[in-house]
Amino acid sequence: MSLAVTIVPVTPFQQNCSVVKCRSSGKLALVDPGGDIERLQSAIEQLGGEVEKILLTHGHLDHVGAAGLLREQLGVPIEGPHRDDLFWLDQLPENCRAMGLPVADAFVPDRWLEGGDRVTVGDAEMQVLHCPGHTPGHVVFVHEDDKIAFVGDVLFAGSIGRSDFPRGNHDQLVASIRERLFPLGDDITFVPGHGPNSTFGQERRTNPFVADTRFG
Repeated sequence: MSLAVTIVPVTPFQQNCSVVKCRSSGKLALVDPGGDIERLQSAIEQLGGEVEKILLTHGHLDHVGAAGLLREQLGVPIEGPHRDDLFWLDQLPENCRAMGLPVADAFVPDRWLEGGDRVTVGDAEMQVLHCPGHTPGHVVFVHEDDKIAFVGDVLFAGSIGRSDFPRGNHDQLVASIRERLFPLGDDITFVPGHGPNSTFGQERRTNPFVADTRFG
């Protein structure tokens, strides 16, 4: 395995922030640091290594709330999401206030991502898939060799992401899962934005929203 992954649930939403370490180089990336910076710093210290970037799947506050401040503190770039989520990042301060969370400043990532892009964590490289539906600019990160995907709020164990937010789209979300994620293989383990890990194969068999049996 090229990557070591520690999952740190953060914020009252218990959002899964993944601290991802390249075993060969010791470099780290934070995927969706939504908040609770002290808990993330503790996880970083336990893993050891140097954080080199922040990766974002989409622009919702529980996934990006600590990203801007961590960028300043650590001196690292933010990569992702797709630019179609800019309106979510622009609304970050007011959304934090509305939810009673510590107010985070709006920010723009150092690199917008497109489907087909690649991102690196040390010597490891991950594929970027644009998977709209939960938000228009949602992306997923896939490490093919380790057979692991970081899917944000697209897919969950036994469920799928909400599509009733502004510019969400249920049909688009289902298509993202069935046409972009499931073809990667049943043996891909995924880390969702909330809740336990699962595999694409398990969800193809049993998930009531996207299982093969639902689509004949």
